[in-house]
Amino acid sequence: MKSQKGITLITLTVYIIGLAIVIAMVAVVSGFFYNNIEDVATNIKPNTEIAKFYSFFSEEMNYDNIKVLEYDEDYIVFSNGVQYAYIEENQGIYKDRVKISEGVSRCKFRYYIENGKHMIGVEISIENTNVNREFALGR
Repeated sequence: MKSQKGITLITLTVYIIGLAIVIAMVAVVSGFFYNNIEDVATNIKPNTEIAKFYSFFSEEMNYDNIKVLEYDEDYIVFSNGVQYAYIEENQGIYKDRVKISEGVSRCKFRYYIENGKHMIGVEISIENTNVNREFALGR
């Protein structure tokens, strides 16, 4: 009797079908992965630019005896000489003459007193992200 070594046609067919299923699952999962990476990349830039502005601005708020000397919707000047300004033509927020945030479609400053505390409200829009934040002056 002859020795039977190797695989049969049916076994080969089962292996190929199993391999095709595994490849299809990997393709679907990697498709979802790449779509999510694109979504995350579009959301990171606005959040990064807003975080950069807030890090500079909140540092300014923590100085002792800081006061607002002058303000408008597009700019604010503090008693230590630092000015934050939104320049619509450049789509940027500047600290003095240094651009700290870019791609900004809108930025509005508000200064008001609430319950005896001096407050500054900042509204920023970058792409589809809109953020309003309130800051208290001084410590």
